[in-house]
Amino acid sequence: MSENTPKEIIENIEPPEVKLTAPQLPEPSETSETSETSETTETENTWLVVAKNRRVNRDWEALMQRHPENTTRCYHDLQFTPTTRQPGRVFPLKGKKYKGVWEYEVTKGDRVFYIPIEELLKVVVFYAGKHIQPAPTP
Repeated sequence: MSENTPKEIIENIEPPEVKLTAPQLPEPSETSETSETSETTETENTWLVVAKNRRVNRDWEALMQRHPENTTRCYHDLQFTPTTRQPGRVFPLKGKKYKGVWEYEVTKGDRVFYIPIEELLKVVVFYAGKHIQPAPTP
């Protein structure tokens, strides 16, 4: 019986978080000093964006294939302003079971659900894909 216990424990462990695949961002154009100043400000406030597991990252990559511009905007928003409301596009979900959960409308039919962790400056994406009802729970 003790031989089965370690195997059961290993099977119940959730896969580790993985860094969310970043979209191919356009090369920054060399414009002026103001862009350099804003870059240093942005890097100080950059959030780490991770997927809850490899499956979520795979779904995110599929979303990037379907809608590259929208996912690039989404990724940028998650990196720099994950808790800023954008009416109709980015908002926290309501209800006890969705405490701390935010929804990002990538397109009319696609959503990203995530949890921002302010203390760690980290965003954990736990769903990326078609809009489903009810919203997935973390």
